[in-house]
Amino acid sequence: MKPVILAALVYLALVNVIAFAVYGADKRRAKKDKRRVPEKTIFLLALIGGSVGALAGMYTFRHKTRHWYFVWGIPAILAVQIALAVWLTAQK
Repeated sequence: MKPVILAALVYLALVNVIAFAVYGADKRRAKKDKRRVPEKTIFLLALIGGSVGALAGMYTFRHKTRHWYFVWGIPAILAVQIALAVWLTAQK
């Protein structure tokens, strides 16, 4: 495996684990009525490659599932990322 591909996979794994953990932490904070993670931060994590972790966190923790912009936005980001990956792969 090429080093650049390995680095990309490690990066994606890491950012998805972080996105998943942030959903769990924000849900916990919401229950305890503590300071929350800004929604911009959660969307940013999805945009930089953590959309799978964000989507998994949304439904695992049942968090942000009542907000249409998360229910539609996170899967839309994931779809764009998949399309981009397919396009980049086909460029050879």
